[in-house]
Amino acid sequence: MSNKIIFGALWLGFTVYAFGFAPPDRSDTLQLIIDLSTGKWTGINPLVIALFNLMGILPMAYACLMLIDGKTQKLPAGLFSAASFAVGAFAILPYLALRSSPANRRALPPHQSQIERRGMIRLVDSRWLGIALTLGAIGLLTYGLTQGNWADFANQWQTNRFINVMSLDFCLLSLLLPVLISDDIDRRTFSNPQAIKILSLIPLFGGLIYLCIRPNLPDRSIDSQPGLV
Repeated sequence: MSNKIIFGALWLGFTVYAFGFAPPDRSDTLQLIIDLSTGKWTGINPLVIALFNLMGILPMAYACLMLIDGKTQKLPAGLFSAASFAVGAFAILPYLALRSSPANRRALPPHQSQIERRGMIRLVDSRWLGIALTLGAIGLLTYGLTQGNWADFANQWQTNRFINVMSLDFCLLSLLLPVLISDDIDRRTFSNPQAIKILSLIPLFGGLIYLCIRPNLPDRSIDSQPGLV
């Protein structure tokens, strides 16, 4: 119950800040979003470009955890995951608040607690996808940090709601990844799971490295799961 309160309060606080206290919208925000989405990056601060694209990588990292976690939840994890590509933490925080605890999931019948590794689950469980996301994040951060204009970014952060909220969204998503990773570790076989949990606490890259090194889920035949057809 405490986790539900914490994540619910985070969601409420972030929402109130984003729409009540963040800098005002600018008239060119919609055009900026369109240009960022379509690759028309001429004249846009590389830090903003990198941040915007990292906000595509992070929801993908969450999908690698949520779509698996959702197999033992009553929540439609896929809907929350899809929404996170558009609204980030505004979709992730409600999922974290509403999902059942590990203790509650242990009460599920065995066929509901098992996860069959096929289709989309096989894709998001792939280490190669984790490696691709990590390399993409490294490339974007290198580009933004070496080519970006920090003074301009600071000014935009103070005057542009989109840049301001997106930056805080990025920080929230980077810090919250270990919440899902901790349960994901318990589904797999690690020689030293505690060390992996500590590694995952590194913002952004701890979670991405985890996706690169985690063992695959055990294959489960659909015929071995009673009640499924």
